[in-house]
Amino acid sequence: MAFITKEKFLSKDWFTAYIYLLVGSVLFAIGDVMFVNPYKLAPGGVYGIGNFLYHMFGFKISVSVLCMEIPLLILGTIVLGPRFGIKTLISTFLIMGSVYVLETYLWGYAALLPNDPMLNALVAGMIYGVAIGLIFKSRATSGGSDIISMILNKYTRLSLGKLVIIVDGTITLLTLFMPGESGGVDWTLPIYSWLIIFIEGKIIDMVIDGMKVNKTLFIISEKHDEIKARLLKDLKRGGTMFSATGMYEGAERKVIYTTITRRESSILLNHISHIDPKAFVNVIDSSQILGEGFKSIDEEAAH
Repeated sequence: MAFITKEKFLSKDWFTAYIYLLVGSVLFAIGDVMFVNPYKLAPGGVYGIGNFLYHMFGFKISVSVLCMEIPLLILGTIVLGPRFGIKTLISTFLIMGSVYVLETYLWGYAALLPNDPMLNALVAGMIYGVAIGLIFKSRATSGGSDIISMILNKYTRLSLGKLVIIVDGTITLLTLFMPGESGGVDWTLPIYSWLIIFIEGKIIDMVIDGMKVNKTLFIISEKHDEIKARLLKDLKRGGTMFSATGMYEGAERKVIYTTITRRESSILLNHISHIDPKAFVNVIDSSQILGEGFKSIDEEAAH
């Protein structure tokens, strides 16, 4: 079952997961009620539809979302099987409950920022990103349009990532039907909604993977032994050396493959520039590295 974890009840990991879940759910509600809805934005998901229904018909966001989430969870369970763990259910109702409290008792404090759509979109994207990132770190989902994307993924050849973008991107177009200040179609609403989705995605990655990005290097050099010595002795890092054949001349060359931190990468590249300025180096960002010298595989698998 997806998003069912091995945390022992009342253990440190259990408390950590549910703190992430609680904080993320409340933050999401704050982002929607106080930063997204007042500006008539709809950055995807059932809450985007809920914001649209509020501005068009005056329906409460929490009530609209409740009427969508329950059928979606039931349909998702029927079509996909029991893939939604208890934490996804808790997250779904925590967000709805928080939205209900905010829109019922604190509505007058909405729109905390000055009437600056760009600034608001930036802040809203960051709040959404942190919120959903924390929910994901607890090994839950916020349900909603993710379920629609999962169902479509089962019956189409499109990847889940592309389907999420298509579904959420389509929902943002509902803002075109909202009455604009000039009375006509206001294209700024979907544009700012798309901006929120973009920022949200970047922040989610940062929350889940952290600011630290490791580097994977493929190094081809005639002076591979000297570079290897620097890597092993100066940086105290390992790697793999293998033989490869050049396509142009057919000559056999040694390739050093290693994964190190961003700081170590800068040091090693400086060494290479002095050892062999003609070396070929391919540097790749690596967001998740498991194994000796990095995060253990057992630790990751435990979540």
